[in-house]
This record gives sequence, C-alpha cells and structure tokens, in this order.
Amino acid sequence: MSDTGPDSGHMAKRETVRSTYSMCPVCLKKIPAELIRKDDQIIYMEKTCDEHGSFSTPVWKGFFDFDRWISREEPLDEKTAALCDGRCNSCGDHPQDTCCVILEVTGDCNLRCPFCFALGGERKEMPSTGRIKQAINKIVELSGDPLLQLAGGEPTLRDDLPELAAYAKKAGCSYVQVNSNGIRLAEDEAYVKALAGAGVDIVFLQFDGTDDEIYRKLRGRDFIETKRKAIENCGRHGIGVTLVPTIIRGINDDHIGEIIREAVRLFPAVRSVHFQPVTYLGRYPDAPEAADRYTLDELMNDLVLQTGIPENALLPSMCDHAACEFHSTFIVDDERQLIPVSDRKNDRRKGRTCAADNRRYVAEHWKSSGKDCGPGSVLPPSTSDAADIKLVSDEDKKMDFDTFVRYMKTRTMKISAMAFQDAMNIDLERLSRCSLHVYENGKIIPFCSKYMTPAKPSDR
Repeated sequence: MSDTGPDSGHMAKRETVRSTYSMCPVCLKKIPAELIRKDDQIIYMEKTCDEHGSFSTPVWKGFFDFDRWISREEPLDEKTAALCDGRCNSCGDHPQDTCCVILEVTGDCNLRCPFCFALGGERKEMPSTGRIKQAINKIVELSGDPLLQLAGGEPTLRDDLPELAAYAKKAGCSYVQVNSNGIRLAEDEAYVKALAGAGVDIVFLQFDGTDDEIYRKLRGRDFIETKRKAIENCGRHGIGVTLVPTIIRGINDDHIGEIIREAVRLFPAVRSVHFQPVTYLGRYPDAPEAADRYTLDELMNDLVLQTGIPENALLPSMCDHAACEFHSTFIVDDERQLIPVSDRKNDRRKGRTCAADNRRYVAEHWKSSGKDCGPGSVLPPSTSDAADIKLVSDEDKKMDFDTFVRYMKTRTMKISAMAFQDAMNIDLERLSRCSLHVYENGKIIPFCSKYMTPAKPSDR
C-alpha cells in the first residue's frame, strides 16, 4: 500500500465520496475502487487487487470543494462500468466523442527528459509520409473534424511536417497543432514559416518556467532563451502558442505565477497556458510518495495564491470529466491587465458540452487572432522584460458591447489544466468522459489508456 501519511492515533473518520472502478497498478486488471475523504479532508482513491494487495493514493487535497466541483458529473453508469476495463485500445468503443486527436509522427526525440509519458527517444521509428497520411485519413473518418495534434517524440524532427500539416487541412482537419519542445522552432525560422504556410494553427510548447535551473532539472539543459526565440518566430509568422508547463512539486510548483507573467508579457504571440500536473506514466525517475502527488485542486490553489486570479474565474470542464480539467478565459487590455471573463458564480452551463463545440471554442482561443479587427484591437507591444499580473474586474473596468465582442475575438488569453491519470489513480468514471484521444492502429482511444503503464515496484 502506498504511503498515506502518519497514523493519527485515533479512529480516523472515513467518508465514501464515490464508488467507481480503477485498475490494479501491477497487473492493470479492472478492480473496484472508492474515493474516501478522511479527517484531513484529503480524498484518497483506495482499491484492492486479489492478487497484488491494497493501494491508496491522494486524488484531491481539499483546497476546493470536491462535491461542488464535480456536482454535474453522474456516477459511472452500470452499462459503461460493465463494458469498460480501461484498456480502450482493445475495445474501440469509447462513449465520449472526440475533441482532439494526437497523432504520433515519430518516436524519436532530440531530448531525453526524465519525465516523459511517451518515452521520447527510446523508440527511433519514423513512419513514412504515406503511412502518416493514411492515418490522417482514418482519423477524419473516425472523428469527423478533429483538432489534430501532430506529436511524438519530437515531431519537428520530420522535414516533411509542413507537408503533413497541409495534407491534414485538405483532408478535413479544421485545426492543426504541433506539440514541440521548441528547439527547431527557435533555430530554423524558415521551417516555422513553412509550418505557418501549411496551415498550422497552434504550437503546444513545452514550457516549464522562466528559470534555467528548472530546465536543467527537467530537460537536461539551459532552455529559456530557446523557448523565447521559438515563441518569437511563431508569433512573427502567425502561429498561436500555448505554453505547456509540467508542474512537479519541489521543482517548479512555486513558479506558476512567473509562467503566467511570462505569458502576459509575450501576449499575443502566446495565447494560452495549459498546465499539466506531473503524471507517473512512461518514463519518470522516482516513484512518488503520497506527499509528492500534485493534484488538480492544489494547482488551482497555487495559481490563485501566486497570481491573485479569483478562484471563481476557474471553471470545471463540461466536455471532459470535471476532476480532469479546469479552464478560464481573460481579456488582455492595453496595459496588459487581465479582465476575467469566466465566472463560476454566474455559470449557467447545463448538461455536457459536446466535443465538437468544445473543440471549436478551445481552438479558436488557442490559435493566433490574425489581423486587426477594428480600432483598439491590436495590443501595444510590451515595454517590460517582466510583466506583473494585474487583474481588473468587469465591474471596475466597463466596456461597451462592441468592444467586448471585438476583444473576445482578438484579446483573449486562456489558462487551463489537464490532470492525466496513471496506474495508481486511474478512475474509469473519468476515463469514460475523456475527449482527448490518441490514434493507434486504426482506433482512437483515450490519452490515459494509450499511455498507461504498470507502476514501478516502489510506487505500489
């Protein structure tokens, strides 16, 4: 059983929050699981495999009210529970529609990061151009009009990536994204121009902080100036950039505010920040203790504390499971102040948002805003090397409706996060509502199913 903290010396209070199914972290067999709230208000997933014993890991730290956060989520229904074993690559019958599809175009990588769910660089295969085009055709057939993410490994190792992006657009993908560490994007502006000309809308840029000490620990080299050059090149050629920080306790969890400040300073080249609390999939150096687990609500709390962003600006997903994701939308004004648009107090959303609607909304806010859409739409350039985070409420700074509409087209910044699951904390209720899919062998399957690996012995 995983370490769940010291014994308090008295009969601990235990409240069952939810009954669900998970997987044994050793054999990956489907097993019953419960979410248990204890005296410290931390919610643990507890489960027992007949062969490999009992396991416990924290999934929510109590910084936000879990019951309210997931109040719109129905428990796992009996039909889905009966059919789903978490290994969606074997059934191909996932109940949630597709929002985004990841297509690995190479297993190779020019980094060997200690944390890598895709085991980048350990697989050297580079599928042929024709094979990738066949996969794109199949993705469009299976999912209609997806946001296609060209990933790896490191996809920019392919010289034919612009050709593949252009093919995807012609095949029916309205939005094409490249997931990258940024090395080639910084060093080869002609390549960035070719990607832009091919129709690439978004670069999902690995971005863990603004301090090279963080990059030396997580990526093995100094990196911040490379990242900034990649952003500059993308911005110059009209590709929207989303910063994607992997947040790890003790390495960069105190740097969340600095990442947002950098995003505000580099707006509008940077259109969004998409945090990913570290997940123990694929390659990682050490097995986590319970205290190492960095949960979604802990990330939200640190974001609020380090930026001053009001917690009510953070909304749970209505497409994926609420325990997987939060998102928030802001307008950036001329002084690079953030005006919150999303407001959980006035959240009138009802029912589950379809994946197609979510895809359009996300992609339109992640990609470059393009040309000027009227007087005042273009943001003056930043005059500071380090922008502060200034927040202005809509009550304090009124704007007319036409200005608001124009700014929503040209001046929005999104802040969001996705908490992926690993063998210790996977919840089939959450998995069944996943709309982020990966293409593999003619099927599109949930992200966490694709990259699921047994926990290391010391995790168990």
